[in-house]
Amino acid sequence: MPSLSEAFQDHPVYLHHHKHPDFNSLQQQFPESYAWTQPDSDHHHHYSDNTTTNTVPVIDFKDPNASNLIGHACKTWGVFQLVNHGIPIKLFTDIQTACLALFSLPLHQKLKAARSPDGVAGYGRARISSFFPKLMWSECFTILDSPLHLFLQLWPQEYAKYCEIVKEYEAAMKKLAAKLMCLVLASLGISKEDIKWAGPRGEFNGACAALHLNSYPSCPDPDRAMGLAAHTDSTLLTILHQNNVSGLQVLKDGEGWVALPPLAGGLVINIGDLLHILSNGLYPSVLHRVRVNRSRQRFSVAYLYGPPTNVEISPNEKLVGPGRPSLFQSVTWNEYLGKKAKHFNKALSAVRVSSSINGLFDVNEDQNNDFQVG
Repeated sequence: MPSLSEAFQDHPVYLHHHKHPDFNSLQQQFPESYAWTQPDSDHHHHYSDNTTTNTVPVIDFKDPNASNLIGHACKTWGVFQLVNHGIPIKLFTDIQTACLALFSLPLHQKLKAARSPDGVAGYGRARISSFFPKLMWSECFTILDSPLHLFLQLWPQEYAKYCEIVKEYEAAMKKLAAKLMCLVLASLGISKEDIKWAGPRGEFNGACAALHLNSYPSCPDPDRAMGLAAHTDSTLLTILHQNNVSGLQVLKDGEGWVALPPLAGGLVINIGDLLHILSNGLYPSVLHRVRVNRSRQRFSVAYLYGPPTNVEISPNEKLVGPGRPSLFQSVTWNEYLGKKAKHFNKALSAVRVSSSINGLFDVNEDQNNDFQVG
């Protein structure tokens, strides 16, 4: 079975901007290469925050009704905030410390752990950068297997401390993701016995995951900048921890962009494309983006969770019937990463079964057309 690292390498995304920015040097002068909108441009409304009073659901993990609440949130939003999940606060403090230490390093030091042109692990820009003509006001660090060789480059003396933090964080996220999968599947009427790779106790041991550490530096012109452009994740689920700086937004049908302010100790859980497929379109993968802040740096840590790379994901047979045809072809995560690398936010359309029912159940259809550069 190919590792997730190999799967990403099989489907490289070549960035057309090679030079890594030193954001410290960009604080005085905002470069046009980062300007997503012109001042007072016609397209500006696409980027303005929606003042909707509707908020993303917050779910208590210990609520006896958690599965139904999660199901409702997945169906109507594709995202929810999770509290009372049992992850110790110390783990969040530790991973934040690691983020701060990493992104505070001088650029020449960070570049010692830069990802290779066709690789994903290490320091660099968001993988989705190649699909946009403008640069994003962010930097990221991706961990796919052990971070040891990368951390040795960054912290020759202190690497062991940071490796331990990542190891503990990933172990906690893996357990939480398996529990979440069981609840999400239950909300669809699917038992763990229906998913061959779930394991006898629903521990999903074969699951693959990547860890993204993200930094969004303070920005002299936040209204014209974009921290991370609108996209869906290729995952089953993504579990996101954010520090206490706002910026994350999700696109809600009929309402525009809705902010997800950080909750102390809370986690953001969003549905990815593979769960969209597995649920036969019932649970939409949500388009999300990140805006930046004039005075404060934002950090986030995303745990990208998916199946073993060679396991076929297709609409579950319990969700297919006479009134509801199967909407998607069967696809492995490895194959889907190829579609994503080629079609980006149109990847779901590329694995549709029939164009005659296009757009019927898929909320992501053609929404990417909203993101024109001003």
